[in-house]
Amino acid sequence: MTTPRKRMTPAQRRAQLLEIGSALFAERPYEDVWIEEVADLAGVSRGLMYHYFPSKREFFVEIVRTESERNLDVTAPDTSLPVLEQVAAGLDAYIAYSDEHAHGLRAVNRGALLGDDRINDILTREFAVQQERILAALPAAFADDEMVRTALRGWIAFVRAVCLDWVERRTLDREQVRELCLRALSGLLEV
Repeated sequence: MTTPRKRMTPAQRRAQLLEIGSALFAERPYEDVWIEEVADLAGVSRGLMYHYFPSKREFFVEIVRTESERNLDVTAPDTSLPVLEQVAAGLDAYIAYSDEHAHGLRAVNRGALLGDDRINDILTREFAVQQERILAALPAAFADDEMVRTALRGWIAFVRAVCLDWVERRTLDREQVRELCLRALSGLLEV
C-alpha cells in the first residue's frame, strides 16, 4: 500500500528515503530490500527514488555513509570521563548499534558489497576517527607511538569482528562481548 505523498524539500525527501532504507537494511539482508518498497513506503514514485539514488548500490553506499556518521555521533566520547570509561561508553554504544543494525553490519562486512571502494573508504574514515578519539584521551606519549597507533587500529578491527560474530552466532551475551573487547584493549595498551 502506497503511503500518501507529502510535499518535502529535496533535502527532506533525501533524508526520508535514507531513513526508510536504513530501517529496512537494519531488518533484512541487502538482497531482500527492494528500491520499489522504499519508494512505496515514502509515498514517491520509483522514478523519483532513482532521481536521488541511481541504483540500489548507490543508495546503500549513502546509507552506510549516513549510518557511519550516526555511529560516530552515538559513540562520541564524554571527555570529562577517564580514558577507560570513555572507551567503555563508546564500546557500549557500538555494541548496541551493532545489535540494532545486525543486517546492515553483515551487509557491509560480508558478500558483494565488501569490495566496494566507497564503502571501504567510509569504514576507513570511521576507524581513523575512533582511533584518534582514543589517542586523544591517552597520555600524550602514546599519540606518537606507532605501536600504540597500530594496536588501536587492530583493536578497532577486532571489536568490529567480535560484534559481527556476536550478531551472527549469539554464543556470548552482551556483557561478555563488552568484557572481551575491553580486556583486549587493556592487554594491548598494558593499562
